[in-house]
Amino acid sequence: MRKHLNRMAIIIAALVLTSLSPRPSSAQQAGATAQQPTYTLPEYNSLQAAQAEKDSQTRIKLLDAFVAQYPNSTLMQYIYQMYYQTYFQLRNYAKAIEYTDKLVALGDKADVGSRVQAIQARMQLFATPGAFDPKAADAHDQLVKQRDAALQGIKLLPDLKKSNPKVTDDQVKAVQSALEGAAGAADVQLKDYPAAEEAFKAQLALNPNDPVASYRLGLAYLQATPAQSLDGFWALARAVDLKIPDTDKVKDYLRKTIVNYQQPNCDTLIDAQLNELLQLAANAPERPATYSIPSAADIQKVAQASTIITVIGDLGAGGDKAKLTWLAICGAEFPQVIGKIIDVKKSDNFVDVMVFTSASSDEISAATTANMDVKVWTAPPPAGAATGPITPQPDVLRVQKEDEISFSGTLVRYDPSPFQLHWDMVKVDPTTIPEKAGAPKRPARKPAPK
Repeated sequence: MRKHLNRMAIIIAALVLTSLSPRPSSAQQAGATAQQPTYTLPEYNSLQAAQAEKDSQTRIKLLDAFVAQYPNSTLMQYIYQMYYQTYFQLRNYAKAIEYTDKLVALGDKADVGSRVQAIQARMQLFATPGAFDPKAADAHDQLVKQRDAALQGIKLLPDLKKSNPKVTDDQVKAVQSALEGAAGAADVQLKDYPAAEEAFKAQLALNPNDPVASYRLGLAYLQATPAQSLDGFWALARAVDLKIPDTDKVKDYLRKTIVNYQQPNCDTLIDAQLNELLQLAANAPERPATYSIPSAADIQKVAQASTIITVIGDLGAGGDKAKLTWLAICGAEFPQVIGKIIDVKKSDNFVDVMVFTSASSDEISAATTANMDVKVWTAPPPAGAATGPITPQPDVLRVQKEDEISFSGTLVRYDPSPFQLHWDMVKVDPTTIPEKAGAPKRPARKPAPK
C-alpha cells in the first residue's frame, strides 16, 4: 500500500509545463529577424528529422548522431528532451533519468521552463515501478540525486514565474507541492526523517487537504527516532478523514499502531480513542498541544499502583482519570478480592454473585447495594461463552446473602452509573463457600486488601 501511495503522490501536475518551453524556429525564419540564430540550418534539420522519426530505436540513433556531430549545439536542450522522452517510451528509465539530469546540468544554456519540466519528468520516472531498486549498490546515491533534483526544482520556480507570464500561481503551487513530496519521499528512504517531515509539512502548507501528504507525514513521524507517535497518529487520522485511497487499510494500520503504542489488555478500548481522534483531526490540520493519549508506560505505571479500592475510586470519579485507569486495569486479574454478598442470581451455567467491597469494614457491613457483579461458572460454559479456560465451581451455588466471599478474577467491564464492576474467569476461595446448604452465614469482617 505504501508503494501505491508513493507512486500516486509523485504524479505531478502532469504536463503543466509541457507547452511552456520555447521551441527552435528554422534558420530561415530566424534570419528574417534582427537577431541571427545561434544554430545552423543543418543542425535544425537534424533535430527536425529526429522529431519526425516514429521508431524509438531509430530516433535514438539520430540523436546519437546529432550529439556526435554537434556536441556544442545550442539546440542541445531539445535533443536531451527527446532523449529522455524516447527512453521513457523504451522503458529504459535509468537512461531517461540520465538525460533529464543532463538537460538540467546545462544551466543557463537551457531555458528555465525546460529545466523544471525535466525535473518534473525525473520525479515521475524515478517513481515508476521498476525504475529504482532499493537494494542496488548505488541506491543511496540515487536517492540523494532524486532529493537534490527536487530541491533544485523548487529553487527554480520563482525564476520560472518571472520568465514566463503564462505560468499561473496555481501551476507553480501544484509543481512545488509535488516536488516537496518527491523530496520527502527520498528523505524517508534515506532515513532522514526530520528532513522528510519538513518536506511534507511544506507540501501540506500549499495544500492542507492533501491526504497522501498527510499520510506520508504520519509515517515519517512514526519512523523517526524517537518516534513522534502522537503527531504521527494525528497525521494518519487526517489522511483517513480526507478519504485517502485505501482508507480502510490506512484506518486499520492506524488502529494497530495505537494498539502497539498502548498495549492495553482490552484492545477493544482502542476503538473509542480512534473514533475520538478521527473526529478531532477532521477539523484541525495540526495536533493541538492539549491532545494526548496514554502510552504503554503511562498505562503500566497506573496498573502497578492500582488496588481494587483505588480502581473503584478512580472509575467512580469519571473523567480522564477514569479513562486512564480503565485502560490500565481492563482485562487485569486481581487476587483475593473480599466483600459481602448482597444477592445471588442463578442461571443455568453460572451464578452472578452481587458483592459490595470497600476499604472500610463498617461500610461493608452496612452495605445494601452491590458495586460488583461476580460471574462464577457452576457448569461448563457453552462454546464461545467464556474468554478462557474455566473450572466450574458448582459449590458456589451454596453461597448466601450476607456471606463474606473472597475470590480472584478478571475485570471485563464496568458501569459508570449506577457504578458496578463486572468480573469473569472467577475462582472463589473454597474456604468462603459454606460446606452445605443452609449453613450459618458468615459476616463480612475484613476490608478488601490492597
